Amino acid sequence: MQKTEQQALENAVNVSKEFFSIRDLSRYLGIKTSTLYVMVEERSIPHYRVGKLVRFKRAEIDAWMEGNRKECIDPEKVARKALRPVQKHKIDVDRIVRKAVDGVTGRVYTAPCGKTRPRQRPQKGGL
Repeated sequence: MQKTEQQALENAVNVSKEFFSIRDLSRYLGIKTSTLYVMVEERSIPHYRVGKLVRFKRAEIDAWMEGNRKECIDPEKVARKALRPVQKHKIDVDRIVRKAVDGVTGRVYTAPCGKTRPRQRPQKGGL
């Protein structure tokens, strides 16, 4: 019982600290310590070096996290926005196919079921 109370007390003290160690920050952010070491080497996270020790200021980490915030995007909204220009100029694929087939075969589609009839030519001498 004493160990759990002591650990709870240590965790409370660590959270209230102004500076975090790698291990404290790892717990605070829920990130692996190895990931934090890589971020320190890349200088992508604000940190301080004291000899070989690396420390992080809580206020700076909180500000850094806010700066890295990404907006959630609704995929349906993005899809509608992307398709908006296409919807303005709707292309009737069936009409294009029928026209192409008519030009090649000299026949006309009459119904959606695909029946064909010969193309009628205008008769000479009258309307």
